[in-house]
Formats: sequence, structure tokens, C-alpha cells
Amino acid sequence: MLRAVSATDGVHVGSTREGIEKDDPMAKDELALGGRGTELFSGIAVNDLQASLKWYERLLGAPPSFLPNDREAVWAIADHRWIYIIVEPARAGRSVLTIICDDLEGLVEDISMRGITFDKEEIPAENVRKVMYYDPDGNEVGLGRVTAS
Repeated sequence: MLRAVSATDGVHVGSTREGIEKDDPMAKDELALGGRGTELFSGIAVNDLQASLKWYERLLGAPPSFLPNDREAVWAIADHRWIYIIVEPARAGRSVLTIICDDLEGLVEDISMRGITFDKEEIPAENVRKVMYYDPDGNEVGLGRVTAS
């Protein structure tokens, strides 16, 4: 279930920005960072760049968009959305990332054709599904689907 959180009123289970009542504190349409965030650049700490590169290339179906240095690899997953891996052994294996997709079933099939199958699956509500993949360090990369009801 989707949740919207208000610092003044707690958790509103099932709320979305579009379906919020006028007297609800979330109706103020306040966005994190005042809505000024324009790009999402999400990092995943790994132990070994070469081993991780091979795995992420198979998962994502493409080589990195660029290699900014000898410790990082970056993939563009959509306009204004980036994933990168970075060699940081002290933090490796502790990342959790979920990407909501427009064709989850097709992506799962494509990824399986590249030799990677998901490790776990959640179906927390009708029309909601998440599959989780774990990289060689144990980082969780989830792919999800949330369809409009």
C-alpha cells in the first residue's frame, strides 16, 4: 500500500498526492527539497568494481553510460534518473533500491534471458508487485509495478 507521511499528522495509509482531501495536511502539496530536486542519482556501494560491472550490465541490459573514475560506473535508466555503483567496501552490501517499471513482466523475462533470476517476490496489494535481485555483495535491487486502479 502506498503511504504518504506528514511530520504533523503521522502516516496516511493509501494516500497519493493526487487523491488527498483538501483538509488533509498533505494537501499543501509540499515536496521534499521544496520541489527543487531535478535529477536522481542513486548510489550502490560494492566491493569489487569488475565483478559488479559484469553483474549490473547483465541486470540492466547495457554497459555503463559512463565511468567517471576508476571506482564508479553510472547507468542512465531514464531521463533525469541515474544509478551508479561505487567501490566502498565498508558500506558494500547495505543498499536497497527499487525502480518502478512500466513493463515489469517484460523486464523480468529480459533479465532472465541474460542469466539472472530474481531472488524474492512481494505482492503486497492488488496490482502491486516487486521482485528483488541481490548483487554479488548482497545489495538489493528491486523492480516494481504499481498500476492505477
